[in-house]
Amino acid sequence: MRLAPLLAVTLLASPALAQTTPPPQGAWQPKTTAELQALDKINARVTTLTAKLNTPITFGTLTIEVKSCQVHPPDQPQDATAWLDITDSHANLPSFHGWMFASTPAVSSLQHPVYDIRLTGCR
Repeated sequence: MRLAPLLAVTLLASPALAQTTPPPQGAWQPKTTAELQALDKINARVTTLTAKLNTPITFGTLTIEVKSCQVHPPDQPQDATAWLDITDSHANLPSFHGWMFASTPAVSSLQHPVYDIRLTGCR
């Protein structure tokens, strides 16, 4: 039955659940590296980032740490999800702690005035 991916997207639509609800078990395969696309809105610079699990990386004033990265099995539609902890070195700017989906970036995203971070895949 193909309700598991829809359930995960529905749960992410609620901000309270987006931060704590993991993807359904059995529908995802763990990976060790996240591929991210980072945008600096000030100078329109797009950068591809590769982040290993539990290894902080930086982009501008952001520190990004991937806690989990998972993909659908080959017999299901292609998608990836990752739990990201994103903080800004400026204390008054937004941070992000939660799941991001590659196929639906607008469902759960970093709300930042200078940067956009998007999950593009896991490997």
